[in-house]
Amino acid sequence: MATEARPTTDEGGRTGKVGFWLLMVGVVIMLAGLLFGYDQGVIAGALEGIQSSFHLSTTMSEVIVSWVTLGALFGALVAGTLADRIGRRTTVLLAAGLFTVGAFVEALAPGTAVLVVGRFTVGFGVGVASVAAPLYAAEQAPTRLRGRFVSTYQLAITIGIFIAYFVDQHLTNNDAWRGMLGASAVPGVLLLIAMAPMPDTPRWLIGKGRRDDAAKALHKVRPDVDVDATLDAIEEAARAEDADRASWREVFSKSLRKPLMVGIGLALAQQLTGINAIIYYADTIFAKAGFATPADQAAATTWAVGGVNVLATFIAVAYVDRFGRRPLLLAGLVGMTVSLVTVGLCFHWMDGADTSGAGTGGPTTAGIITLVALVVFIASFAFSLGPVVWTVINEIFPTRVRGRAVSFATAVNWGAAFLVSQFFLTLIDDIGTSNTFFLFAAVAVVSFVWISRKVPETKGRTLEEIEAIWEHHDPVATQRAAGEL
Repeated sequence: MATEARPTTDEGGRTGKVGFWLLMVGVVIMLAGLLFGYDQGVIAGALEGIQSSFHLSTTMSEVIVSWVTLGALFGALVAGTLADRIGRRTTVLLAAGLFTVGAFVEALAPGTAVLVVGRFTVGFGVGVASVAAPLYAAEQAPTRLRGRFVSTYQLAITIGIFIAYFVDQHLTNNDAWRGMLGASAVPGVLLLIAMAPMPDTPRWLIGKGRRDDAAKALHKVRPDVDVDATLDAIEEAARAEDADRASWREVFSKSLRKPLMVGIGLALAQQLTGINAIIYYADTIFAKAGFATPADQAAATTWAVGGVNVLATFIAVAYVDRFGRRPLLLAGLVGMTVSLVTVGLCFHWMDGADTSGAGTGGPTTAGIITLVALVVFIASFAFSLGPVVWTVINEIFPTRVRGRAVSFATAVNWGAAFLVSQFFLTLIDDIGTSNTFFLFAAVAVVSFVWISRKVPETKGRTLEEIEAIWEHHDPVATQRAAGEL
C-alpha cells in the first residue's frame, strides 16, 4: 500500500501525493550518494594505517589515493552509454555491484597491487553511479520536485563524507583501515536491495518503444498523474528527435554545443574552486593554521568540514525548486570568493609571522579566522555548486543524448577533481599556501561572471521545455527580456 506524504504537482499541473515508490526513488538517490561520499572521505583516515601495513613510498601512497578518482573518471565515461543501452535501473544495479565487490577487495587486500585494483573498482562503480543515479532521479521525479530529488544526491554525498570522517576519528589503530574500507560495502548492498524492485524510467522505456512498460512504470511511481497525457508528451519529444541512439559525434554536434558548454563549465567550476583540495587535505590545512595535534586536526575536519557540509546542503534541497538554480549558484560563489580571499590573507599573514609557539599554544588568531572562513566556504559550496550543478547537468540535455552527455560532463568533473587533489600540495610548495587560495578565489570570480551570462534558469520547466531553451541565440538574454530572471 502506498505511503502518502507531501503533495506534488505533475507536468500537467495537477496535485498529487508522494507515494511509497516515489519515496523509494529518493532512497535510491540517497544510497548512491552515500556510497560516493563515504569513499571520498574515508581514505583520509585509512591512509596512515595502509602506509604502516605495507610500508608505502610516497608515490604508491599517491596511487592508492588517486586511482579511485581515475576509476571514477572511466566509469563516468562509459556510464552514459550503459544507461542508454541497458537502462538507468540496470546501470545503477551494476554500479552498486561493482562498488560492493571493490570494497571487499580493498578490505581483504594482501598487498598494494590488489589494494590498487580494489580502489580502481570502487572508483569505477562510483563513476557509473554518479551518472546513472542522478539521471534516474531526474527522469522519475515530478517537475516540481526534480531539483530537490537530484539535490538529495549531493546531500547524501556530504552525509557519506561526514560518516567517513567520524569513523576515521574513532578508529585509530593501524589495522582499522580494513574495517574503514570494508564498511563501504554496506551502502552498496543496500543500494542493490533498494533498486531491485524499482522500474526503469518511463522516458527510457518510451525510447525503446515499450509504451506499455512505460505506462506501468509511471503508474507505479506516480499513480496520481494522467499516464496517457504524460506519455504522449514524452513520445512527442522523442519523435522530434532521431529515433536512433545518439552517437558520441552527435553529443559534440553544433546543435548541442550550448548545453554541452554549460554542462562542462559547471563541472569545471565545481572542482576548480578547490572543494576537493579542502576535503582531502583538510587536516594538512588545519595543521598549517595552528591546529597542532592530530586529534585537533581530526576534530576540526569532522565538524568544520564534514558537519557543516551536511547541514548547509539542506538549504539547497529545501530551496532549489523555490528560489531557482541561478540564485543559489551565484549567492554561493559570492560566499566562496570572500572565504577563499580571507583564507589566502590569513596564510599570507601567518607565513610572515612568527608561529613557532603555535604548536604549544594552539591555533593563532589567524588560524581561528581561517577555520571560520573555511566553514563559510564549505557552507556556501554546499548550498550552491555542490548540489545545484548536478541538478542542472541532469536537466539541460535532450532525452536522446542525455545519458552520454551527462556521462561526459561527469567525466570532466572527475578529471578536474583528480587534477586538483593530485597537485594541491605541489601548488602549495611552488607558489605558497596563500597564493593557492587566491588562485581558487580567482576561479570563483570567473565562474560567477560566466554563470551569470551563460547559464539559463531551469526551475519549473519540464525536461521537454528545457530543450526548447537552447533554440534561442542567447538563452539568458531571452529569459531576461521575458522577465524570467
